Amino acid sequence: MSTEPKLGLVVMAYGTPRTTEDIEPYYTHIRRGRAPEPQQLADLISRYDAIGGISPLASLTEAQRAALESALESRMPGAWNVVLGQKHATPFIEDGVAELADAGITEAVGLVLAPHFSGFSVGEYQRRAAEAGTERGLTMHGINNWHLEQAYLYFLTAAVRDALTELPERTTVLFTAHSLPERVLENDPYPDELAASAAYVAEQLGLKSWSLGWQSAGRTPEPWRGPDILEELQRIAAEGSADGVLVCAQGFTADHLEVLYDLDIEAAKVASDLGLAFGRTRSLNADEVVMNALADLVVAQVQ
Repeated sequence: MSTEPKLGLVVMAYGTPRTTEDIEPYYTHIRRGRAPEPQQLADLISRYDAIGGISPLASLTEAQRAALESALESRMPGAWNVVLGQKHATPFIEDGVAELADAGITEAVGLVLAPHFSGFSVGEYQRRAAEAGTERGLTMHGINNWHLEQAYLYFLTAAVRDALTELPERTTVLFTAHSLPERVLENDPYPDELAASAAYVAEQLGLKSWSLGWQSAGRTPEPWRGPDILEELQRIAAEGSADGVLVCAQGFTADHLEVLYDLDIEAAKVASDLGLAFGRTRSLNADEVVMNALADLVVAQVQ
C-alpha cells in the first residue's frame, strides 16, 4: 500500500531577503524589474541594519509552514505534502505548486499567511496558485480569509489585553495593517474585514478608545489608504486624548521589517518625541493554537 501523500498544501507568504546581498534583487522583483535607486537601496539596507542586519521573516515563515505540517500530520498521518510558495522570493508560488505536481499530487489547498482578504494581495496569491495548478493538472482550493477564526481573534484579544498592562490607564489602541492604493480598494473587502476583527477585540475588552490606522504605504505618487500611523500619533498627541498608544498590527502574522522597523523604531520614536508612551502587541508568528486552527481550516477544504 502506498504511503505517498495524496493532498498538498501551499503555504503562501510575501517573501523576504535572506541576506544583505538579496535586498537589491528582492526589491527589484517587487518593483517589477526596476532596480531601486542607489539612495533607495542605501535607505533599505540601513533599515535592515537597524533591526539586526536582516529580517527574521524567512525563518518565521518556515516555522509557520512546519507547524502547519505537524498539525496536519497529527490529523491525517501521511496524507499531506506541505510546501512554501512566495510572492517575491524563492521558492515562488509557482515553484511550490510545481513541487506538489512533481510529487504526483492532483489536489491541494492554498493558504496565505494573511488573515484579511484583498484582491490586490491574497487574491493575487490565489490566482497565481490556481493558474499554476491548471498548467500542471492540479486542482487548487483557495482559502480567501481567516480573520474571523476564533483562535486568531482570541490571540489578538489576549495580545492586546496583556500589552495594555504595561501602558498608562489612558491608552488608546491603534489597529494597523499594510496600506494599499486607493484604486484597488474600491469594492474590496479588505477595510471591512480589518474593521471586523478590530471591533471584535474592542468589544471583548471593552475598549473605550481605539481606532483603525494604516502603515508602510508604498512610495508611489498615487494615493494610498490612510490615515497613516504616524499621522494618527500626531492627531492623538494634538488632541491630548491619551497618554499612551498601543499598536496592534493585526494585518501582519510575523515579525518582519514593517513591524520591527516601521513600528518598533520609527513609530516608537515619533511617539516618544510627542510625549506618548508606546507599545506593540506580540506578533502571531507560529502560535500553536492558531496554526492548529488553520490546519483544521485546511482539512475542511477537502472534506
